[in-house]
This record gives sequence, structure tokens and C-alpha cells, in this order.
Amino acid sequence: MRLANLDGRATIVTDDGVIDIAHASGGALPSDLDHAIANLDRIRVWFDTTRPKADASLTRADLLAQLERLGPPVVRPYQIFAVGLNYAGHSAETGLAVPTQPLVFTKFTSSITGPADDIALPTDTCDWEVELVAVIGRGGRDIPAVSALDHLAGLCVGQDISERTAQMAGSPPQFSLAKSYRGFSPIGPWLTTIDEISDLTDLAIETVLDTEVVQSARTSQMMFDVASLVSYLSSVCELLPGDLIFTGTPEGVGYSRSPARFLTPGTTIRSVIEGLGELRNTCTAE
Repeated sequence: MRLANLDGRATIVTDDGVIDIAHASGGALPSDLDHAIANLDRIRVWFDTTRPKADASLTRADLLAQLERLGPPVVRPYQIFAVGLNYAGHSAETGLAVPTQPLVFTKFTSSITGPADDIALPTDTCDWEVELVAVIGRGGRDIPAVSALDHLAGLCVGQDISERTAQMAGSPPQFSLAKSYRGFSPIGPWLTTIDEISDLTDLAIETVLDTEVVQSARTSQMMFDVASLVSYLSSVCELLPGDLIFTGTPEGVGYSRSPARFLTPGTTIRSVIEGLGELRNTCTAE
């Protein structure tokens, strides 16, 4: 199942068309995206038993061409966790040691934006970081890694936009605020449930600036996979439906280049993960 925020309403996206959940269920199920994620088990049972007819005037391919109609698939997450240095190549390019346990920081909810929204650059030192984003469906504490994927609503594509001057200004560096400007957390294009993904541990992931590929890797290169991250985080925090986990970025960011390279107004950031779709966000001057 693919759950999208289409024109502000919870919508199932299929190859053949779209289904407005609240309308098709006669109001029995929510139109609000965050409520839909919290009720995803009910939605799945309803969908599997009733097989509602899709509106064929708007297919999945159509939506990929009209990303501007889609909002973020999670609008108001309670918590946004992010994992640093989760790819060895990214650790190497930053000159930092590979962590022995997940390196966790936070992003703030007000930074969430949609898969085609513009990103206003507050400075000339803003950077790109494509990431696989895990969305919690069933919350809990002390979740074993062996059952961690059962707690996921699904996965989506994310970009962890980073303002590097603020991030690196302190000692030690300060991550959360520098990664939480308005629009610095685009996610989407929809939430894809685990059963739709052949192997979430080995998906191609890349960032394209206009037509240039600047990041290209596979999620099999992650040092801490999604299940282990869910388990680790839940050993400290109670995870809640709709929480997001940005699982880390591969090598190829602008800050680590020589000379350093940053985003500029007019550049379109295309963030792609195999099987999950893509984001297309254009940078603007603030």
C-alpha cells in the first residue's frame, strides 16, 4: 500500500488510480494523514476486504509527474530522530571515526515539507543529504530487533538539508537547529508499506542536482539497519505512531568536497530511492 497526502487528504495510491480513504469508507476512516497512519491496520483490513474502486483519472505515474499536488505523508510527527555517520563512506569523507553505536540527533517538526515544495536557502552554505526515512506505525518501548519492522507504518524518501555554518560553529558542533530551518526536511512522495518493498536492506539511493548525480549508494551499505535503529531508539524513548527516523546519508555531500560545494538558488534537488519514488525540490533565495 502507498499512502499519500493528496490535496491534504489521506489517499491510497495504486498503479490504476487513487482512493480517497475517508470518502470511499463513508467517513468511517480518517482523512487526516497523521490519524490515518495511527489507524493503518484498520485501513489495511478495510482495503483488503472491500477492495474499493480507484479513481482512474489519476494514476501513480500521473502523480509522479504532478508532485506539487502531494504534501508530506506525515504532517505533524511527535518526534523526528536522525542518525549521523551511518554509512562508512560518509564517515570517511568527513574524517570522523565510524561510530560503534548509532549517533543520534533530532530534527524539529516545523522543518517538514512536501516532495515538491521549494526550499528557501537562509545562507550560502546549505548542503544536501538524501536519506531513507522510516515511519513508525505501532509505537512502543524496548522493541526487539527481530520484531522491529512490525512496528513500521512504512518508508519514504527524505532529504536532511543542513546549514553547515551553524552546524559546525560550536564546539562540539550543534546539529539539530542547523538542520531544522523551514523546509529543511522534505519527505515523500508517499509512505510505502513494507510489503510493497522487495528488500529494504538493499535499495539504490541517490541525490541528483539538476542533472548531476552527487550521491549514489545502496542501503545495504548502512552500518545500522532500520530494524536495529528502531530497537535502539526504543530502548531509550517511547516511539509513537508517525515518528520519523532519518536513517543517515551516504557519501557525496557538498561540505566534504574540495573545494566545498553548496546549494544555490535555482537548483533542483532530486532525491530518489529505489521502489519508493522521488522528491523534486527547487532551491530559492530566502
